[in-house]
Amino acid sequence: MTELHAVALGILQGVGEFLPISSSAHLALAPYVFGWRYQGLAYDVMLHLGTLLAISVYFAKDWFVIIKAGLTRPKEPGGKLLWLLAAGSVPAAAAGLLLNDLAEHAFRDPRWIAFNLIFFSGLIYLADRSPSQKKTAGDISVKDIFLIGLAQSVALMPGASRAGMTIMAALFLGYARYDAARLSFLLATPVIFGAGLLEARKIGPADLNAAFAAGLAASFIAGLLSIKFLLAYLKSNNLRPFIVYRVMLGIFILWKVYIN
Repeated sequence: MTELHAVALGILQGVGEFLPISSSAHLALAPYVFGWRYQGLAYDVMLHLGTLLAISVYFAKDWFVIIKAGLTRPKEPGGKLLWLLAAGSVPAAAAGLLLNDLAEHAFRDPRWIAFNLIFFSGLIYLADRSPSQKKTAGDISVKDIFLIGLAQSVALMPGASRAGMTIMAALFLGYARYDAARLSFLLATPVIFGAGLLEARKIGPADLNAAFAAGLAASFIAGLLSIKFLLAYLKSNNLRPFIVYRVMLGIFILWKVYIN
């Protein structure tokens, strides 16, 4: 893999991880569309470490407060969030461990990815039209975090989108778009960290080269910009542009598979 390919994949990861368009779909489709050799799921997941660093830097102050409150005042409302986020990460962690082989092979069929992009766009659209979007991140409950975490586990299928599924679930539960995105980002941190640890064992010394470093740097920078953009955008806008993009991408992939 050249440094240019690595940077392109890093940008796709950084942008796709935090926008509801599925980073895993883009990482799987890029080699198919451009004729590159697929870099493997382990490299895809390791690129997530760049976005993990981005989300950790962006929410560093938030995490400091959350962890401190969770350890010192776990029974108070402010201290419960740490443990709620930990509990909400369990469904995705379990799905990742149980379905890892499917995630690396069957789920990466372009037709399956195209179907997921289009099908889940419909669900995101319905959630985005939900009339009751008044809850804030401070209203999170055990039931809500479990349902959002369950939705996050669906993102193991490329095309669903981790951000898309968690924001969708939060919107259906009545959260405002901005708060839904913030919860999505906070819930992403332990899941990305865990996935990175799981796949790190597949990365050997020979893989730690200039291309690998370039991909991580690109995903970090793109991730930071994507977080900042989406949080600002959702304060006064809806998800329709992302939905249209997902559907158009899905149609393009189906056209390439069956017609081109």
